[in-house]
Amino acid sequence: MIWLRNQPDKRQLVLDAFYDDPLIDAAERYFAGAEWKAVSKLLQHRTGKALDVGAGRGIASYALARSGFTVTALEPDPSAVVGTAAIRGLAAEARLPIEVVEEFSEHLPFAEGTFDVVFARAVLHHMRDLDSACREVFRVLRPGGILIAAREHVISKEADLREFLDQHPLHHLYGGERAFLLDQYVGALRTAGFATIEVLAPLKSPINLFPYTIETLRAAVVERLTDKIPIKPVWGAALASTSIFASLLSMAERFDHRPGRLYSFVCHKGPA
Repeated sequence: MIWLRNQPDKRQLVLDAFYDDPLIDAAERYFAGAEWKAVSKLLQHRTGKALDVGAGRGIASYALARSGFTVTALEPDPSAVVGTAAIRGLAAEARLPIEVVEEFSEHLPFAEGTFDVVFARAVLHHMRDLDSACREVFRVLRPGGILIAAREHVISKEADLREFLDQHPLHHLYGGERAFLLDQYVGALRTAGFATIEVLAPLKSPINLFPYTIETLRAAVVERLTDKIPIKPVWGAALASTSIFASLLSMAERFDHRPGRLYSFVCHKGPA
């Protein structure tokens, strides 16, 4: 990541991935952004202990702690750039209750029913054993707890995986990317025991749209249409209504087969 951050032409990618420094500024930008606001709505009225699985630099740990949770950040990489050393530094600077545990996600070193919330941002698609990882998350959740698995890469068929990996902007740097079929994610979560599983499709939630928001995506669509037929005021007026634009996005879902498109999953553990 140090190499990436030193490339002037990759500056926007670095910002979009929250790899920029100072880390506390990147974490605050994530906390204030549309993605976290959408996550916060899913966590409304919830309190207690939260586990941030595959915490990376700790931006989600920061957001969870800022939202009132007592946070445990699980991350196997000890790095001061994208690992546990970075998280410890962020927690100390922000004076937030974040405990850091250096461990992999497939075998969570916690007792059954430890956490009220498990948050996993772009984590499940890295798993070599998806079923085991989902079972572990289910195990450490308390009855009535919630898992939010955000921004998971989905392919329509196994043959799409190579295309996705070839076009991924970071895979060539560390080789850690993967993607699964939608049914594989849902099947693993269901088999783990989750009582309800809500699937947030790529264009349904701001969580999956990032780095776009609804507003910036609408502007991008207007520009794309204007390139084809140069009547920008007409396109702008036609798509000005948020409800109309949302309806168009919903229709577009049927034709969206991009390899690696993003889905999120909101999973509830039933009561004891």
